[in-house]
Amino acid sequence: MKIAFKNFFTRGFGYLPYLLIYYVIYQVEIFQEMVLVNGVLQLLLFLVVACIPALFTKKMSYVDIAWPWGLVLIGVLALLLGEGYKPRIYLISGMYLCSGLRMGIGALILFKKGHLKSELSRYTYQRRRWDRAGYKNLNLSLQYEIMIQCFANITFLAIPAILMANNSTNSISTLELIGVGLWATWFVLEHISDLQKQQFLKKAFLEKKKKQVCNVGFWKYTRHPNYFSEWMVWNAMIISSFSSLVIAFSKDQQLVWIIICIGLFYISYIMYTTLVYYTGAVPSEFYTLQKRPNYKAYQEQTNMFFPGPKKLN
Repeated sequence: MKIAFKNFFTRGFGYLPYLLIYYVIYQVEIFQEMVLVNGVLQLLLFLVVACIPALFTKKMSYVDIAWPWGLVLIGVLALLLGEGYKPRIYLISGMYLCSGLRMGIGALILFKKGHLKSELSRYTYQRRRWDRAGYKNLNLSLQYEIMIQCFANITFLAIPAILMANNSTNSISTLELIGVGLWATWFVLEHISDLQKQQFLKKAFLEKKKKQVCNVGFWKYTRHPNYFSEWMVWNAMIISSFSSLVIAFSKDQQLVWIIICIGLFYISYIMYTTLVYYTGAVPSEFYTLQKRPNYKAYQEQTNMFFPGPKKLN
């Protein structure tokens, strides 16, 4: 009973940052409609696409469909509900739509091919974490983890869209242009990284070379160039939305805007921990080491996340 209460308290505490930032953002009147509508629709999306399937199949992998389509939803809401300068709305909406559709369509293709019939390795790894932490209720663990990603879409990850879509300044700032340019650069690099790996694995398959380690192109400089690029995509969105934050800042709600500013930059931390520890590099490498004997040498020679030159032995 004592352990169950402790686990309940720990997980409940994990929701607090999302509840706090939701409450704070909602205090800004011009944001309220978009914040409320996004919250309701994200909950419905995750309920239908991830929560209910997870309840019946005991698999968390469906969240890989819900999360990117949640980004698409944010992009659509920015277009429909944004009251700011139209060119700025088109820019931020386009960033969310492109990011979400790239991953969302890919997830649907994987689903159609049957790859979600078994749990994805990153979510299998989550079960190891639950066991170590003493979380014994599988259904509760699945729903808790799914809702963390849902709340991220409702709160922190929607902040750039909320800020830029409601900025009525009739010009695009230099900082916004820099942010959009960086976003486009890293978006393309992320896609190229995925293509390089697909081509490498296809070539290895055709040549009947099993258990090969991809170390070509961007994969020479980091073991996860796609994850690093995805992180930089979000950093670029932070940069592009910062000037909208500065313009909207109000001394009458100074504390509110300080918390929103912290929330904006907290996105970088959320995405870093997710892409490295939560569903990214660490879970991926745990299973890759078991399947590919040469991966250990690749680890010793190549940075895990941040790009860098090949390490000398």
